[in-house]
Amino acid sequence: MKKSIFLFLSILGFSQWLFAQAPKYSNEFLSIGVGARGLAMSKAQVASVNDVTATYWNPAGLVEIKSDLQVAGQHAEYFAGIANYDYVGLAAKIDGTSALGFSFIRFGVDDIPNTTDLIDQNGQVNYDRITSFSAADYAFLVSYAKRLGIEGLSVGGNAKVIYRQIGDMAKAWGFGVDVGAQYKRGNWQFGATGRDITSTFNTWSFSLNERTVEVFESTGNEIPQNGLEITLPKLSLGAARAFNIKDKVGVLVELNADITTDGRRNVLVSGDPFSIDPNLGVEIDYMNIFYLRGGFGNVQRIKAEIGNYNEYTFQPNIGVGVNIKETLSIDYALTDIGDQSVSLYSNVFSLRIAINKKSG
Repeated sequence: MKKSIFLFLSILGFSQWLFAQAPKYSNEFLSIGVGARGLAMSKAQVASVNDVTATYWNPAGLVEIKSDLQVAGQHAEYFAGIANYDYVGLAAKIDGTSALGFSFIRFGVDDIPNTTDLIDQNGQVNYDRITSFSAADYAFLVSYAKRLGIEGLSVGGNAKVIYRQIGDMAKAWGFGVDVGAQYKRGNWQFGATGRDITSTFNTWSFSLNERTVEVFESTGNEIPQNGLEITLPKLSLGAARAFNIKDKVGVLVELNADITTDGRRNVLVSGDPFSIDPNLGVEIDYMNIFYLRGGFGNVQRIKAEIGNYNEYTFQPNIGVGVNIKETLSIDYALTDIGDQSVSLYSNVFSLRIAINKKSG
C-alpha cells in the first residue's frame, strides 16, 4: 500500500514538473492531420475514421478497413509553396479481428539560403559562398488494432519515432506512444485518442562550426545548447452519427474535442493546464461514390484594437471525394490555416488504393 502511494505521488510530482518544463506546440507538425477527407472535415475523425488514415487519427479504426491492404498518399504545400507536407500510409488486415499499419509523415522547408559565409575574410560579398539547407520534421508510426469481445468495441495503439533536422547544424530524436478506442452502437460512433500518453521526449543535439558561432555572437543571438524538448499528452474525444436521406444519400456528422495539457491556449475553452478545442465535420455521400465535405474548427478569440478580447474567429474547410469501385479513392480539400481575417488557404489532394487477395 505504501509503495502504491509513493508511486502515485511520484507520478503526480513528475507530471507537475513536466507541466512546468514543457514548451507549448512541441512536435506541432503532428497536429496538421493527414488525408484530404479528414482535413476537409476540420479534423473531426476520431470516432468515424475507418481506413488507412486511422494510423494517424485513431489507430483503433484500422480494424474497419474493408480491403486486405490499403495504401494512401498525400502531398500539400503551405505558405505559398514554401513548406511541403507529405504523408504515406499502409494498412493490412492480419485476420478478421486485427490489423497492422505503417505511416510516414514529413513537414519541411527546403532550399533555405545559408548566408553565414556570404562575406569572405576580406570583407567582400561573394554570392557563390551561399549554400542551402533543409529544416524538416519526420515521423514514423507503427500501428496495431484489435477488435475486442465486446460488440462494437475496438482498441489500438501507435509507437512512433520522431526525427527533426536543421541542416547539419541540429538534429533531434524522439519516441512516443498513442492509444485509441472506438465504440459503435447502431448509427452512433464514439472514439477517443490519447496522443503522447507517456509524454514524448525529443533529445536535441547541436553541432555548430566556428563560423556559425561567430555569426550567432555578432548578431546577438543565443547559442543553442543540447537539451530535451517534451511533448505533453493530448486527449481527443469524438462522437459521430450517421443518417440516411432516402435510399441513395447519406449524412455523417462528427463532433470532436481536443483536450491539451500544456497550459493555456487561445482556443474556445482556455484553461491552465487544460484547454479544449472543438471541431465539427459533416460528410454527405451519394451512393457511397461521391462525397461533399465541410467543417470548421480552431475557434479563437481576437483582441480588438481598443479593449479586451471580444470577437471570435474560426477556420472553415471544404472538400470533395470520389470512390471508384471501392478500389480507388481520390479526395480533395481546401483548408484554411489562417482565420477569417487572414485567410491562408491550401489545396490538399490525397489518394487511397484498396487491394484484395485473389480468390481461389
